[in-house]
Amino acid sequence: MQSSLRGTSLRHHLLAAALLVALTAQCSVSTGQGEESSSDTISLVATNGQPFPWNKMRLPSSVSPLRYDLLIHPNLTTLDFTGSVRITVQVKEDTGFVVLHSKHLHISKAAVQQGRGGSSPLQVLEYPAYEQVALLSDTPLVTDRLYVISIDYVANLSESFHGFYKSTYRTREGEVRVLASTQFEPTAARLAFPCFDEPAFKANFSIKIRREAKHIALSNMPLVKSEALGGGLLEDHFDVSVKMSTYLVAFIVSDFVSVSKMSNNGVKISVYAVPDKIDQAHFALEAAAKLLDFYEDYFKIPYPLPKQDLAAIPDFQSGAMENWGLTTYRESALLFNPKTSSASEKLGITMIIAHELAHQWFGNLVTMEWWNDLWLNEGFAKFMEYVSVNITNPELQVEDYFLGQCFNAMEVDALSSSHPISTPVQNPAQIQEMFDDVSYEKGACILNMLRDFLTADAFKIGIIRYLRRYSYENTRNEDLWESLTNVCQSDDLDEGRLQGDGFCAGSQQLSATAKWYMHDELDVKTMMNTWTLQQGFPLISVSVRGREVRLSQERYLKGSDPTQSSQYLWHVPLTYITSNSNTVHRFLLKTKNDVLFLPEAVEWIKFNVGMNGYYIVHYEDEGWDALINLLQKNHMALSSNDRASLLNNAFQLVSIGKLPLDKALDLTLYLKNETEIMPVTQGLGELIPLYKLMEKRDMSDVENKMKGYIVQLFRELIDRQTWSDEGSVSQRMLRSYLLMFACVRGYQPCVDKAERLFQEWKESGGNLSLPSDVVLAVYSVGAQTPEGWDFLFEQYRQSLFSAVKSQIKAALTISRMPHKLLWIMEQSLQGDTLKMQDLPYVVVHVSKNPSGHKHAWEFLKTNWHTLVKKFDLGSHSIAHMVTGVTNQYSTREMLEEVRGFFEALDESGSQLRCVQQAVESIEENIRWMDKNLDKVKGWLQRNHL
Repeated sequence: MQSSLRGTSLRHHLLAAALLVALTAQCSVSTGQGEESSSDTISLVATNGQPFPWNKMRLPSSVSPLRYDLLIHPNLTTLDFTGSVRITVQVKEDTGFVVLHSKHLHISKAAVQQGRGGSSPLQVLEYPAYEQVALLSDTPLVTDRLYVISIDYVANLSESFHGFYKSTYRTREGEVRVLASTQFEPTAARLAFPCFDEPAFKANFSIKIRREAKHIALSNMPLVKSEALGGGLLEDHFDVSVKMSTYLVAFIVSDFVSVSKMSNNGVKISVYAVPDKIDQAHFALEAAAKLLDFYEDYFKIPYPLPKQDLAAIPDFQSGAMENWGLTTYRESALLFNPKTSSASEKLGITMIIAHELAHQWFGNLVTMEWWNDLWLNEGFAKFMEYVSVNITNPELQVEDYFLGQCFNAMEVDALSSSHPISTPVQNPAQIQEMFDDVSYEKGACILNMLRDFLTADAFKIGIIRYLRRYSYENTRNEDLWESLTNVCQSDDLDEGRLQGDGFCAGSQQLSATAKWYMHDELDVKTMMNTWTLQQGFPLISVSVRGREVRLSQERYLKGSDPTQSSQYLWHVPLTYITSNSNTVHRFLLKTKNDVLFLPEAVEWIKFNVGMNGYYIVHYEDEGWDALINLLQKNHMALSSNDRASLLNNAFQLVSIGKLPLDKALDLTLYLKNETEIMPVTQGLGELIPLYKLMEKRDMSDVENKMKGYIVQLFRELIDRQTWSDEGSVSQRMLRSYLLMFACVRGYQPCVDKAERLFQEWKESGGNLSLPSDVVLAVYSVGAQTPEGWDFLFEQYRQSLFSAVKSQIKAALTISRMPHKLLWIMEQSLQGDTLKMQDLPYVVVHVSKNPSGHKHAWEFLKTNWHTLVKKFDLGSHSIAHMVTGVTNQYSTREMLEEVRGFFEALDESGSQLRCVQQAVESIEENIRWMDKNLDKVKGWLQRNHL
């Protein structure tokens, strides 16, 4: 699954800085517990007062499903549905009851049948706290026998974004139409049918759906036949699925239409959307075909289904979902209009499709055994986005942006409230919280680090082995590491094909690192356990004395208690270059301290080449001075990623007192000569939060001086930007970023140009075609007047294009008119003109606005229970709002207010991990301001600002 906030991270990374949003941490529910804490002696009571026969949140292993025969009949007028399911189960040990998941389903009948004998009724007991039902049999179910459990039930279509839920859209003529779609990951299949709703209970699914003739039905597998039932009803029969987990089941009843093509390998690919928007589906169709072919060739495992549908759902909480054979998306994550969609939107859509199609192998074919290892799904899919799109769409220059994912993850991972990549979870809220930056971005970053260290060829052989070895099965962390060990030894599943790349046969030509790896001197499992089983990441301190380089490691941790980091130790695959050698040198640091020797003394040394490693570096003694001097004199001596990582590392070191703020600000002076997107955006990403903290404290004097410094730093680069859509993807994204920043900051040449363009566009009734990469700047300037704001909102209401709506929505939240900001949040909550799925964006964007941050916090508090009901307690949407609204506060008064509000919530939010992150972030901001505010003032004064 792709989070809406993560899936469009490239697009919103631009918006974030342009909207002056400091990078917000994503968050998740603190668990603190491992295996089921219920004691066997605890008795549970069902809703009817009888004893409930099972007392654990995880299902018993005594019964396993083999096949589901599911019939669903939704009524899109009364907004409910009827269902019946026949589950063929195998009994693993004698039992008198079957426990499975069911939530908000009204079961009318349950029976069991063995062989050709008659069926016997089952008594149904419910225990809603665990979302379970127990089916009690009069006679024992016997080990190794097969039984068929039949259940009839009714339920309402969900009003949230999960389960089998209602979605609506408005046609071009203004008619509101209803459809029903599913979102089951992680624990919502139980809202649509009684099931064994845990990922290890894989089964085959045969699905039938009843519908009216004006609708179509879609599911994971192709349609086999449709039967007319009379009364205007049809029953669609879908082919039996491959063996899969319940969270991957999907079905849709709608009036969607589609465009289709065959992939080179013979898979039918279709994109479905509402009729008025199907002309925006062609880009996704071509991208999906190209990416599916790539993955089949790369993994050397055929895609196992005959079709792959991609459906754009009008109401969708996350960014996209990898349901096998029927991937679902937000409209903005799938639909593309070349005339109105920007370069960043083109990149974002391609990446999201790449993510979901990667899941067809990582997650669907091979699935984590339990949600504690979610990263095996999501970290791999995030990583494969970059691997695939780099090859299928080189013009998108996707490699430019990978290190930004690692910086995002480090923001969360630097706090004591972070968690290991592999973390025990038990209840649905805790499981939902696993869908965070640590599972996705950190997972991708440590995989990238491992690939860089092992070599791409060895890594590829290992993951192909992993996929083949565990196809249609479930895995744990260690299964991946075992597959990546001894990759050139024969394997029963290799079938000779893995040798075809020539990697193993040509080992005598390999690099020293690869040879070391091939000879199995590297223990992959031991090394990678240090990255997945403990939280946080290392800070490497480097001290150079002539040819001697002394290295030490410690946990990088923000906060007031340094003792928390003392017991941490990683196996860190270090890389470095020097003033004398551009060759990448490698060193595996496995101890707290170590020494390496250079062939000769050097002027400077730069570790973590290209930011391929998930660690940051502190250069002691004169180390930072040498690098600052290098960037001032010849910044092109280092790659753009190395320059961006120096900026990031310097300000991270300021936060923990390892580097004086003056040094970090001195480093930024070189940016007046910078032209590449990652160092520019990283520089802005480090400097903008400084004055955002001051905005919340009403320190206009120093705040304005800092803003003036940033504008002065980039003025020449801003002035060189054309108001067009010319150039490479990176150049276009940089232009959008810079012009947006300049206009919002009130840089007059930018404001004047944007005002002229907005006036022309307004006078044309919104019909004038503006360059898509500059419209956000134009709209944002136009939104500063009541007339302009109202005109923009009307254009939003009328537009059928997701890109236009996203750009206008962002601009509306930048207005300095508080009543407009309040109104747009209320409109998003109502979910009519503005979709409620967009509420988290709107609230967080308003919170970054100096005119809106108090209103956003009050809105979040006032509507907390409504938001939790709609979005789910542990969801990424809730987490994004909690951290996004609070993470720029830096006063003790706001710390107490935030802490007090959440502590009073008890079961409805006080234990959320994101709440802990929010509190920690405010505490960190307070410490930073106490220590560095005077230093900021002094530095600005010394630099005549």
